[in-house]
Amino acid sequence: MENYFNYFTEIEEHFQQRRGSLLMLSTLDWALIETWREAGVPLGAVLRGIDEAFDKHDARKQKVRVRKVNGLAYCTQEVMKAVEQMQEAAVGSGATAHRESTSGFDQESIAEHLEHCARELLGAQVIESCAAALAALSARLQQLAEAAREAEPNLEELERTLTVMEEKLFAVLTSSASEADLVELREQAAHELAPYRGKMQALQIRQVEHQFLHKRLLETYKLPRLSLFYMRQE
Repeated sequence: MENYFNYFTEIEEHFQQRRGSLLMLSTLDWALIETWREAGVPLGAVLRGIDEAFDKHDARKQKVRVRKVNGLAYCTQEVMKAVEQMQEAAVGSGATAHRESTSGFDQESIAEHLEHCARELLGAQVIESCAAALAALSARLQQLAEAAREAEPNLEELERTLTVMEEKLFAVLTSSASEADLVELREQAAHELAPYRGKMQALQIRQVEHQFLHKRLLETYKLPRLSLFYMRQE
């Protein structure tokens, strides 16, 4: 995998180049990149997915009036497809027959992932002030799992919902963590980010530090990432 911070900047620059403007990525966009990076999605697959998404958008733009792409989440489906294509190319021609099992995004796999996350949240060893919030998130995940079994979910919409739920989870963990622990985590982030500060804008730096802090908090409490990109592959 690419260096932690280089992975973020490469994707942002490529997205901006294809969009044709220096639109700053949102916090949710940065969170999406984080899920790709931590799930082991190759940088090449992300860049290919961005290109495919914009190629299709540009083709539609020639026929009808369409909105300008304003977020990286627009490219999510094509990134998923790029990952599958790279997996198939690596395995060989026989992988195509097993596409459904290797992609992992069938209804049952999605439901099982959501139920696994629900159990992990419910059984997490956290301080008492976090328990009620985690129980509520667990119940919501169970609802999403049941809905996924009843009808094929819209992956982009579900991913956005899971991202919002992760933001709620991070808010609970951050408010419950001690001041000393948060200071230590921010010092770690500053140390790793130091070589790249000259290449990044202030807002970018804050966003990456924000995601770094979240990552470490989840590791501390052994809590799962909710994103579909963290679905366990059999």
